[in-house]
Amino acid sequence: MTRQNKRIQKLNTIEKKQSTTPRVKKVSDNIFEKFRAYLELHAQALFSSLGKLLKTPLTSVMTIMVLAISIALASSFYLLLNNAEQLTGKLEASNQISLFLKSNVSDLDGLKLADKIKQFAEIKMVDLITKDSALAEFRDYSGFGSALNALESNPLPTVIQVIPKNSLERSEDILQLVADLERLKEVDIAQMDMQWVYKLQSMMNLAEQGVILLSIILSFAVVFIMGNTIRLELEDRRDEVLIAKLVGATHAFIQRPFLYTGFWFGFFAGVMAWLIVMVMMLILKSPMERLSELYDHNYEVLFLNFSESLILLLISSSLGVLGSWGVLHYQLKQMKLE
Repeated sequence: MTRQNKRIQKLNTIEKKQSTTPRVKKVSDNIFEKFRAYLELHAQALFSSLGKLLKTPLTSVMTIMVLAISIALASSFYLLLNNAEQLTGKLEASNQISLFLKSNVSDLDGLKLADKIKQFAEIKMVDLITKDSALAEFRDYSGFGSALNALESNPLPTVIQVIPKNSLERSEDILQLVADLERLKEVDIAQMDMQWVYKLQSMMNLAEQGVILLSIILSFAVVFIMGNTIRLELEDRRDEVLIAKLVGATHAFIQRPFLYTGFWFGFFAGVMAWLIVMVMMLILKSPMERLSELYDHNYEVLFLNFSESLILLLISSSLGVLGSWGVLHYQLKQMKLE
């Protein structure tokens, strides 16, 4: 009897599995079909909107160029700022600290002190100028060679020129380093011109803020231009939209092709802006390299890298969609479809 009960339970279990499996399979098939239909609708809207752009090439190209110029302006200012920051970073070699040693410090003691200063973590490079070298240099460049011959002794001190690391990043660190070096017993005066550092930092900060504000303004310009373009297209297709709504089309269905139109405008504008920026930087490459040669620096002009190019396309496409969505939301309300 127990064995028979077990067989009955087993048969019941098999029947339950057989009865529930088709239901599960049917539900999963329905989900897959809905998802595939959803993708097909988006693909259709994506490519149909591209086809509409290609049907009016002149109008589309003019709109894309206006958008591309706005995006290229913001991108070019960003890239020029990056190149300027790279160039100012190269100028740190001219931002040196001059240590004038006491008159009783010999050149040998000065050499030992220079070796000691080299061990500091904040120091990039140290150069020792002996008394004789300083006098010879002064005689060559001052024009008072004959007058210097009348001196009984060399009045010039031994000088150690120190170049700090990352000298343009934090002026507070530079001042602290100057104070630490001046406290050395062999040092009489530690001198450094900080005014140009402050001015340069202020100009770079101003330029950064200016680029951010300009980018925001140009982004609004792209959104408004895109919105006006979609508004005109919506007016041209007003009857089509009304009929679609009357036959039961949802708001998402009505908006979808217009949003993809905004995407294509933004995407192609981003590509065109990238080309404009690249051409501009190629034109400016030689003058910028010649400028860097005046400071004896090996300078490599920065272009938009792969990640920055992708971000440019993403932002331009997003601005196109945003402008389209904003005007659609407003216009559909005016048409009493929202």
